[in-house]
Amino acid sequence: MALTALLLPLAMAQVAADAAPPPDPAPAPPVLASPGAPDSPEDVDSGMIDGRRRPGTTAPLPDKVTQDNPGAVRAPPPEAFPTDQIPVPDRWRLIESLGVVKERWQDPYHQNTLKGDRAIDRAKVPWLPIREDDWFFSLSAVSDTVLEPRTFPIPVGVQTTERPGSLDVFGKDASFVFSQTFLLGLGLTKGNTAFKPPHIEYRVALAFNYNYVNVPERRVLHVEPSKPSHRADHFVGVQEAFIDYHLRNVSDRYDFDSVRVGVQPFQADFRGFLFNDQQLGIRFFGNRDDNRVQYNLAAFWRLEKDTNSGLNSVVQSPRDDLLFIANIYRQDFLIPSLTSQIIVAYNRNREGNDIEIDKNGFPVRPALLGTLRGRDYDVVYLGYNADGHIGRLNLTTSAYAALGQDRNSFFTDRKADIRAFFGAAELSYDHDWMRFRLSGLYASGDSDPYDDKETGFDAVFENPVFAGADTSYWIRQSIPFAGGGRVIGISGRNGVLNSLRSSKEQGQSNFNNPGTMLAGAGADFDLTPQLRISANANHLWFENTTTLQTLRNEGSIPRNIGWDLSSAAIWRPDANQNIVLRLSGAALLPGAGFRDLFDNAGGHKRYYSVLANVILSY
Repeated sequence: MALTALLLPLAMAQVAADAAPPPDPAPAPPVLASPGAPDSPEDVDSGMIDGRRRPGTTAPLPDKVTQDNPGAVRAPPPEAFPTDQIPVPDRWRLIESLGVVKERWQDPYHQNTLKGDRAIDRAKVPWLPIREDDWFFSLSAVSDTVLEPRTFPIPVGVQTTERPGSLDVFGKDASFVFSQTFLLGLGLTKGNTAFKPPHIEYRVALAFNYNYVNVPERRVLHVEPSKPSHRADHFVGVQEAFIDYHLRNVSDRYDFDSVRVGVQPFQADFRGFLFNDQQLGIRFFGNRDDNRVQYNLAAFWRLEKDTNSGLNSVVQSPRDDLLFIANIYRQDFLIPSLTSQIIVAYNRNREGNDIEIDKNGFPVRPALLGTLRGRDYDVVYLGYNADGHIGRLNLTTSAYAALGQDRNSFFTDRKADIRAFFGAAELSYDHDWMRFRLSGLYASGDSDPYDDKETGFDAVFENPVFAGADTSYWIRQSIPFAGGGRVIGISGRNGVLNSLRSSKEQGQSNFNNPGTMLAGAGADFDLTPQLRISANANHLWFENTTTLQTLRNEGSIPRNIGWDLSSAAIWRPDANQNIVLRLSGAALLPGAGFRDLFDNAGGHKRYYSVLANVILSY
C-alpha cells in the first residue's frame, strides 16, 4: 500500500508530460538568395521546353469541351457492327492514307505499285480492260554488265593468222569480252498472291544484248579469214512470254493445279545439271498435302538461240528437238528436312537431216566430228535429286541414268545404244558467318567409240550452280578442241561436262565424249551483311580419253586436266539484290592431259579468267 501511494504520483506526472505539446523548434538561420533567383514559387518558369520536360512539371490541360445537341441521334451500339469483317475501300492504300508510308515510284525496295505491291487503281487507267480490283502490275528492269579478260588455247587458222609468218597449231591465248544486257519484264496478275496462286498471270520479258570480243587470231570469231579478229554484235531476244492460268484449288490450304503456256523459265533439278533454260512449252504444275508435295508435267519445243548472245531467237523456226519432263518433289522424305525429287525426262531429236550454220558462218548441226553426218536420237533420263540438310550438314545430291538410242553414231554411221551415267554431290557445313563446302562429280565417258554403245554422259542444256559455278575457270570458259574436231569445244561455256559439242545453245547432245570427274573444296565468308568472299579449288579429270585419242589420232592422252583455282568477292551496298557487284578471278593449272592436248604461242603454263560483273535491278 505504501509502495502504491509512492508510485502513483510519478505515473500521473509522466502521462501529463506525454500529453503536453512539443516545445517550439529553434528558429532556422536565414537563407541567402542566389543572384537572379526568383523571389517566390510563383516566379519559377514551369513552361515546357520543345522536345524536353522539366521533372515534376505538367503542362496545363486545355479547357473541358462540352457539347449539347438536343434531339441528336446517338451512336449505334457496338453490337450493331459486324465482328467478322469490316469492308474497307482500297485496303492496299490504307496505310498510305493514314500517313504510315509514302509511295515513291523510283523506290523498288519499299511498297510500290509498279512492283506489284498494290493493286492497280482502275480509276487512273480506265483504258485497261480489267473489271475487278485485285489486278496487279509488276515492272522489272535489270542491267547486267560483264568485263572479262581471259586466256585459253586458241588454234591458228589454216589459211592465215593475225601475224603472217607465225604459223603454228596454236596462237596467242589472250582475249577480251565485254557484254551488256538490258532485261525488261512486264507482268499483269490477278489474285491475292500472298497466300495462294494467282488466278491468271500474263508475263513478257525482253532482253537486249550488246557484246564485243577481241581475240589474237583470225577464224575464231568469223569463218572468213579476211575478217578481223574482233567483233561487235547485238541482239534482242524474247526470254519470257507466257500465260499462267489457275485451274483449281484442291484443299482449304490452297493446294492447287495450274497450267502455264508460252516461253517460260524451267529448271529440271535443284542445281541445273540436266536442263536450265527459258524455252517454248506447256507446263502443268501444282502441289498437294499442304505444299509438302510439288509436281511438274512439262513439254518444251526448243527455240533456236542467237550465236553470240545466247538469247532466244523467235524469228527462226523452232528446232526439231522436243523435251518432255515429269518430276515430283516430296519434302521430309526418308530424312526430315531433306527434299527428294524423282524425275523422268525424254529428249526426242530429229535433226539428222538439218544443216545449221551459225551467225558467224560455222556449221553447228551436224557437228564436224567423225563422219560429219547428221544424227537423230532418243534419250530417256531417269534421275533422283535431293536438297536439304541432315542436322548441321547441308546436302545436295544428283544422280542420272541416260538410256536410249543414237540413230547414227558419227564414228560408225550405225545405230548405237546410249548407256551413260552421272552423279554429283555437295556437302557443306555452316559455322556462324562461314560455310565450308566439299564437291564431287562423276560423268561417265565412252570407252570404245566403235562398239555400238555410247557411254559418255551429256545433258540437254546444262547451266550448273555447283563447285563455284561461273567463278570456276572450267565452268566459265569454253575450251576449243583443236586438231580433232572443227568448231568443237571440249566443254561449253557455263557448263561442267566435257561433251564435245559444237555449241551448247545450237548443237546436239553428244554421248561419244570423254566424261568428267571433279573433286573440289570451297568456302564462303560473309564478312558483313554486304560483303561475301568465296574461294574454290577443284581438280578435274577426263573419265576416259579413248574418244579423244581416236579423234586426235594419238596413242595415249593422260586423264589429268589440272587444278581450277578461283576466288570471288560479292558486294551488295544496300544489303539487297538491287545492286550487286562481283569481282572474281580464276586460274587453270594444267595437268598432263591438258598439256598433251593444248599449247599456246607464248609458252604460258597457266590460263586465267577475270570476271567483273555489275547487276542493277529494279
